[in-house]
Amino acid sequence: MVLELFSREGLKAMFDKIENEAFELDEPLSDLLKNRKAYENTISSVISFLQHKNYTLGYRIATRQYLPEGPRFDQIEELEWFFGNNGVQDKARYLCTLYLEDLSDLLVSTVGPHFGFSKYAERIARTAVSFDPIEKALEAPTSYLDGILQQMTAQYFQKDVPQLVGFTVPFPGNLYGALKAAQWIKAHFPETKIALGGGYVNTELRELNDPRVFNYVDFISLDDGETPFLALYEHIKSPAFPLLLKRTFIRQGNEVKFVDNLKTGDVGHSRLPAPSYEGLRINEYLSMIDMPNPMHRLWSDGRWNKLTIAHGCYWKKCSFCDISLDYISRFEQAPAKNLVDKMEKLIAETGETGFHFVDEAAPPLAMRDLALEILRRGLQVSWWTNIRFEKTFSPDLCHLLAASGCIAVTGGLEVASDRLLNLMEKGVSIEQVARVCQGFRDAGILVHAYLMYGFPTETAQETIDSLEVVRQLFEQNLLQSGFWHQFAMTVHSPVGISPEKYQVERIGPEFMGFANNDLYHEDPTGAEHELFSEGLKKALYNYMHQVGFEFQLQEFFDFRIPRTTLPKQLIANYLKKAPADLPLTPGYRLMWHQVRATLSRKTGIRREVLFSHSNGVAKIEMPEAIAQFVDQNTFQFEATSLQALELDKTLQHFSELLKISQEQLVKQEWWKKWRAEVLWIIKS
Repeated sequence: MVLELFSREGLKAMFDKIENEAFELDEPLSDLLKNRKAYENTISSVISFLQHKNYTLGYRIATRQYLPEGPRFDQIEELEWFFGNNGVQDKARYLCTLYLEDLSDLLVSTVGPHFGFSKYAERIARTAVSFDPIEKALEAPTSYLDGILQQMTAQYFQKDVPQLVGFTVPFPGNLYGALKAAQWIKAHFPETKIALGGGYVNTELRELNDPRVFNYVDFISLDDGETPFLALYEHIKSPAFPLLLKRTFIRQGNEVKFVDNLKTGDVGHSRLPAPSYEGLRINEYLSMIDMPNPMHRLWSDGRWNKLTIAHGCYWKKCSFCDISLDYISRFEQAPAKNLVDKMEKLIAETGETGFHFVDEAAPPLAMRDLALEILRRGLQVSWWTNIRFEKTFSPDLCHLLAASGCIAVTGGLEVASDRLLNLMEKGVSIEQVARVCQGFRDAGILVHAYLMYGFPTETAQETIDSLEVVRQLFEQNLLQSGFWHQFAMTVHSPVGISPEKYQVERIGPEFMGFANNDLYHEDPTGAEHELFSEGLKKALYNYMHQVGFEFQLQEFFDFRIPRTTLPKQLIANYLKKAPADLPLTPGYRLMWHQVRATLSRKTGIRREVLFSHSNGVAKIEMPEAIAQFVDQNTFQFEATSLQALELDKTLQHFSELLKISQEQLVKQEWWKKWRAEVLWIIKS
């Protein structure tokens, strides 16, 4: 649909319709409309460039003499420095993104108010406790954009009429488009069965009892889609046996019935095959940069194969999260070998070596096993995932992950207040978050933080202190990207289930048969949370562009805020503290990655050992006995070795060779240098 809209013919039709209907536009958008020929002449080249098909055009785009420029380009002056002299391709894609966003602004202001690059008619589906507004929109005369959507739907019926069509609806902004396309299918091919599933369905429609939605679809399935979808296929082949259905809503007569014949063993994360992208037009996807921040752009820049390291969440305690739902509460890991098999299959199918693991929170030790398996196979990949900022992410583990291709992590910092983190049951502290981020930073892994404001009982002081923590984390380069969102109370979360425990009151909305998830609430002891929205986002925008650290926090708000109570060097002081002593207990292993140890000159009872690795050569003088041990056991230190050295046994052996205690051993300068430059200690 986007490619249809943003084509030469698509723009011409859009401009003609806007002019014919004589919309009243403000001056910037009116000027854009007057410049329609320039947009029509350049749109095909821009789309081709964003599809990585017209590389050399980037040099012309970057001159800012090629693209017509509208209101969105007003922000470019302050960001020109971001790309430097050699970032031509990135700058060009950023300019092309602004160009498309200008056209999108014109479209939304005129003939396409529901349009968004990643959502469509989101407002209609948000907090849709009743099906009434959705039905009203679906039955209204076909709009300009709906007409294009129906044309796109028709393309899939040109050769064959499918038996079954499935729509995935991950977010509210996907619901209306799915139902509108389904409506067209029902009207033209009534024999085709239609199923609905996905994240929105899993969270919002679990109590569905309004049969009207089945005027547009035949089945609505909950939870992991593979098993219910396979059951749908079997049911369609043998419709006389409805008991084949699993976790699926159907309409019988004029009533909604939930059929669930799921059996123990029907689902299993480790048994699932690799997903397939066959049939998707991935070579036509647009790679856009809506913000030059190197971490923030990962969501829209590049093509990422999607997998999960583990099903569900291993922590499942956070009080704001829907931890009562199956996709979070049922935790199950797959063996690393199984996971990397899937990665290799996807690489063969798509030609892409980038992976985004879309876990609720990837377990650190599962990430360790994944990294080791990738290294053992010599697989050259780039990957990122979502985590908890827990202490298991030691600096050494971070370096191991980076060596395997981990380029970024995202995680929930939420409200940077120890009191509120404890109330949320996050299981982390601000100091711990800072130390974990330091480990990722030093390993070259980018970090994005999900940030929350408005948690129950949160005061204005805590909100501002939280912002100060975020400022310091960015200033210390511990975070590279972030996103603020206001706390939302949901029906499946601990706060929604027991609001009195968190001193808030549920005040609505009344469930009317369709969606039931987002709840309205009052927070009598908390601040007026909505007031802080724009200021928090403005501050974060500056920090993500590495500016504004010296500003007083008051400068980001148009009302009086309390002064922060936190010291300006809070995070810096955390980082200055000596890290915890090395573990001297069993359960850890010594290893390195692609290091070659060479015995060099001898100086008395010491021997210089050259450790060659990807970043150069480390020269370390070691006791002769230790140097000889390293020379004889080099392969056992390698991360890909299945005979990796056990820390406690190796330290005991070293201490016996040198006739000193283990406590004295780890204080030796050669050991400290070896640890700092070459050696990792990884939990078994």
